[in-house]
Amino acid sequence: MTTTYAALLRGINVGGSRKVPMAELRALLADLGHGDVRTYLQSGQAVFSSAHGDEQSLADGIAAAIEKHFGFGVDVIVRDHAYLKAIAEGCPFPAAGLEPKQLHVTYFSAPVTPDRFAGIDRGAHLPEEFRLGDRALYLYAPDGLGRSKLAEQLAKPRITRGLVATTRNWNTVLKLVELTDD
Repeated sequence: MTTTYAALLRGINVGGSRKVPMAELRALLADLGHGDVRTYLQSGQAVFSSAHGDEQSLADGIAAAIEKHFGFGVDVIVRDHAYLKAIAEGCPFPAAGLEPKQLHVTYFSAPVTPDRFAGIDRGAHLPEEFRLGDRALYLYAPDGLGRSKLAEQLAKPRITRGLVATTRNWNTVLKLVELTDD
């Protein structure tokens, strides 16, 4: 039995560096034996099917292949449709009433606990807010991610230490649910 997954690549095709052309990424994933390979946007989302079943080993295999092919390391998170759908459905903010640029999800490679965020003064950043989910963080940033002071705090190394973390806007969150739906 095969499962459809999304691979989330962190920090590629940004500012002219770490270029990963999507056609090459699709070919690379197909060469790894994955089926039904598609990409979404240029910012590092690929969808594929695999009978493998272990998200971490899939992510490790993709990361190793990218490093071998392109000559630089890329952090990769792999998640299946059920997880992506649960994240979208579990949003603690009124997503339907917000602009997609106002809502983001940071996916983590492992579970995160509230103690990682204890040093953040939540009141100082209002109306921006964040909430934790299953290996994810939901961020409401009414003026967008680029202007978010809270997002700056959430990206500090003391918060993300030992984890792979990559953020997607709400449009991408929903599109990945759609693309991974068998």
